[in-house]
This record gives sequence, C-alpha cells and structure tokens, in this order.
Amino acid sequence: MFERLQSMEERYEKLNQLLADPVVIGDPAKLRKYSKEQSDLQEIVTVYHKYKNIISELADARSMLEEQLDESMKAMVHDEINRLEQDQAHLEEELKQMLIPKDPNDDRNVILEIRAAAGGDEAALFAGDLFRMYSRYAEQQGWKTEVIDASSNEIGGYKEIVCMISGKGAFSKLKYENGAQRVQRVPETESGGRIHTSTATVAVLPEAQEVEVELNDKDIRVDRFASSGPGGQSVNTTMSAIRLTHIPTGIVVSCQEERSQIKNKEKAMKVLRARVYDKYQKEAQAKYDSTRRSAVGTGDRSERIRTYNFSQNRVTDHRIGLTIHQLDQVLNGKLDDIIHALILNEQEKKMEQADAG
Repeated sequence: MFERLQSMEERYEKLNQLLADPVVIGDPAKLRKYSKEQSDLQEIVTVYHKYKNIISELADARSMLEEQLDESMKAMVHDEINRLEQDQAHLEEELKQMLIPKDPNDDRNVILEIRAAAGGDEAALFAGDLFRMYSRYAEQQGWKTEVIDASSNEIGGYKEIVCMISGKGAFSKLKYENGAQRVQRVPETESGGRIHTSTATVAVLPEAQEVEVELNDKDIRVDRFASSGPGGQSVNTTMSAIRLTHIPTGIVVSCQEERSQIKNKEKAMKVLRARVYDKYQKEAQAKYDSTRRSAVGTGDRSERIRTYNFSQNRVTDHRIGLTIHQLDQVLNGKLDDIIHALILNEQEKKMEQADAG
C-alpha cells in the first residue's frame, strides 16, 4: 500500500512541475489532462502527507522516552503517543478506502427509468411513489430533475417515466437503486382490506458523452408522432413527439415532454446514448469476467432489491439485510441512511477483495 502511495506522491509532484511548464500551459489538451490527473490525486496525497507527519511526530515522541524525564513529563509523552497512534490507525484506514478503485462513472449525471411491473394500476401508483421519492432526494442533494418521457395512467400513476438527474456525484449514489422494488399495502380500491404486493423496476444509467458513444445518423430511425396523455388521448395536434430506434442494438427511446420536436429529439438522444453506452459497458464487463458479482448484487433490473411495507411502516433492503421503520420518511426522499449503508458495504467488500488479492 505504501509503495503505491509513495508513487502517487511522486507523480503528484511531477504533475505540479508539468503544470508550471510553459509548453504544457500552451497546449490546452495536455493542460486539461494533467490538471484532471493532479486534481484526482490531490485528496489522497494530502491525507498521505498528514500520515507521514504523524509518523514523524510519533518517532520524535518515542525518542523522548529515552531521555531523563520526570514522571509527569513521561505521562504527557505517553498520552501524546496514544493520541498519535489513534490518528495513525484512523489515517491508515482512510488511505485504504481511498485506494479502492473508483467507478469511472461516479461523477456523471443519471438517466433514471422507472417502470410499473406486476400489479396493474397499483404498480403504476408505486412507480409514481418511487419517482417522487427520487425527485425529493435529488432536491435535497441540490441536483436537478428533468422529465424526459412519461406514460401516465388515469389514476395518477406511471406505466413508465424517464428522467435526467443532473448534479455532482449523482451516479455515485443512485447507482445502488438498480433493480426490482416491491410494495406491500392495501390499495385504495380494495374493499376487503387485503394487502397486495406490486412491483416496479428501476434502471440507473450514467449519462454518456458524445465522444464516448458514436451514434451514426444512418443507424437511427426517427419516427414523429402526436403526443398523448393518460389513456392514450391526444394532447398535442402537432407531430412533436419523437421515437428513436437504434438499429444495431434495437434500443428504442421516445420523448414527448416538450412542445418542440427539436427539444424532444435532443432529450431522446441523451437517453439513447446512455442506453447504448450501458449496453456496451455491460457486454465488455461480461467478456472480462462473466462470473463476477458486484458487492451489492448484480445490478440486474430483475433482481429484487427492496421492499416497502406500509402496514409495518418498514423499508427493507434485501442486499444488506437493512431494515428501517421510517417508510414515510424514506418515501419523502430521506434515502441517505440506506445509500450510505450500501456504499460502506461495497467498500468493505472491495477492501476484502484487495486484501485477498
């Protein structure tokens, strides 16, 4: 571990020199590349400097014990050594976590797709609950939510809703929401008071940049149609809605939220690019290691990850066995406790894998 840290420190110092070089300053591409690399290293190098200072202070404190000291001074030195040893252990743990490879998608915006699954109208209502939950969570994080496409039903739910969530670190937190989620509650239409179980699926895709996914016009079929509202009735007499079909993969994306055909096409292209990027990423990962499983599950949309039980005011995340009896607060966007626990679980698994390797 310390060899890697030393190497990082040396690279960081080298980058500082490069960024002061007039040749690099005059080359925008190199300047961006080196600036990003330096920024990525800065945090861990700063903590490593703190760690090395602690080690130096510990050595000085221990050497003082070899001198002729009175009892009160010895006690003070021992106290200082204990404090420094605690700081050393804390910083070592922090450095271990910082050395865990980061997901390159963590800083990206998110394409969030929620679809009603089993349960008919009740599943559509649950999909609406999930959308409001994620919207409120995004608002609490200071992120922006923008609906790209939605297919609603007559009672206020969604058969499907697709949105963009933009903000620093959006994917790093929302990526754990991939999977099937279920609700257990008594529907308003149920006269007998029986609890029904309904499900909705959630897909979280990192937004892809144009340079990462090349979408050729000849590979995309564009269909234009009139927007529709709940139940399929027309809400717009102009042909402003857009459907894009990526012929090589068969991926289809629709957008009808804007009155402008151009804006709808721009939004649809963002979703299409994200879905194609996600497909290619998963195919590449499967080739690399078909047996690998991530720390918190496969992330497959068919995997049931969470249950919301209304009668018990309970939310259970099945991947880590976490149960919280604050369902009302969770549905109001208070997801921090669940997501933090999932992040810690993933970090622990990765650290175990690193130690085993």
